[in-house]
Amino acid sequence: MNILLLGSGGREHALAWKISQSQKLGRLFIAPGNAGTAQLGKNINIGVNDFENIGRFAIENNLDMLIVGPEDPLVKGIRDFFQSEPALKNIPVIGPGLKGAQLEGSKEFAKDFMLRNNIPTSKHFSVTKEILHEGFSFLEKMNPPYVLKADGLAAGKGVMIIDSLEEAEKELELMLEGKFGQASKKVVIEEFLQGIELSVFVITDGISYKVLSEAKDYKRIGEGDTGLNTGGMGCVSPVPFANNNFLKKIEERIINPTIEGLKKENLDYNGFLFFGLMNCNDDPFVIEYNVRMGDPEAEVIMPRLKTDLVEIFESVTNKELNKLTVEFDNQSCATVMLVSGGYPEAYEKGKIITGLEKVKDSIPFHAGTILKDGDVLTNGGRVLSISSLGRNFKEAIKISYKNAALIEFEKKHYRKDIGFDL
Repeated sequence: MNILLLGSGGREHALAWKISQSQKLGRLFIAPGNAGTAQLGKNINIGVNDFENIGRFAIENNLDMLIVGPEDPLVKGIRDFFQSEPALKNIPVIGPGLKGAQLEGSKEFAKDFMLRNNIPTSKHFSVTKEILHEGFSFLEKMNPPYVLKADGLAAGKGVMIIDSLEEAEKELELMLEGKFGQASKKVVIEEFLQGIELSVFVITDGISYKVLSEAKDYKRIGEGDTGLNTGGMGCVSPVPFANNNFLKKIEERIINPTIEGLKKENLDYNGFLFFGLMNCNDDPFVIEYNVRMGDPEAEVIMPRLKTDLVEIFESVTNKELNKLTVEFDNQSCATVMLVSGGYPEAYEKGKIITGLEKVKDSIPFHAGTILKDGDVLTNGGRVLSISSLGRNFKEAIKISYKNAALIEFEKKHYRKDIGFDL
């Protein structure tokens, strides 16, 4: 099979790494890819939202499948674009259509979907500039901290957790004035859920689903979960506190009702579905849905996946997922993210990366990297994700840290406490 994978991050390198092991693979193309994906397939210089050129490439290269890594092209409707073009409509797309992608594209849509389908989540209220004072009234009735979320996609930066009411009201006004552009023209105010976070991943063909394990990532830049939010500084899978009883609650109260809700509401959905959850006193609540694989979660789930990923995707497109057995390695996997100095605020690109050849017993998944004149250079905030398998999460983390220390680039930074709360 000839496959095109869209994206350029650590998630896409992890997916490409797993896809490249398949007996069913013919040629693998990655658009636009990074220095890591270039070792597994052919990088193509096309942007993830350039639907016309993606379509042209698909026809010229006899594509058998399109796998969409990031959320942006899904929310912008790449699946609908392929289905509307006679020359493209028979190429399967792994990822939901425009309507299904609203589960991530609009926080308000996702919250309303959860309410309609009795899925446990926090209380919320949606605010626009026209009803700002109703937003203030809702905040005044709540206990701190206050959670404000931009309704649309804001590159992982559109969530504010604020301790003082006065500051929350000020921040709400700034968001509605366009602090996050169009994404925060509507803001969802949410009740704060106290607990410990984790994520669970499934893949669905729109009829049945398979659980792809759970993971816990670490979003804050600083040790002890302090400082600014990032796209993720490290991750562990499986999650020690997610015992069989807790996972059963997730499946019965959250996963099943979500898949049934998608069917009931005729939302055209296939591909990955990411449940961002909070464990509140051993009860799971949904914080958010994402309509793609997580990053850095992909970097700990793909190394544990034993089943051929292309075979899974084929079962999705044939709507025969229920016939497939998906197997995972019992070992733990942990990843540590190496980031550019200054990230998640201003940072410099183009720093030479050395020491990759010294890495043993870990997989360095490339995130923000680029090949130039034979050198691997930094090309983003999150640069490399160092993933390792171990008998338990502590052993896996230890191996990742040993290898993280061997890789060098100017102003390299990483958290030294991944797994500290487990």
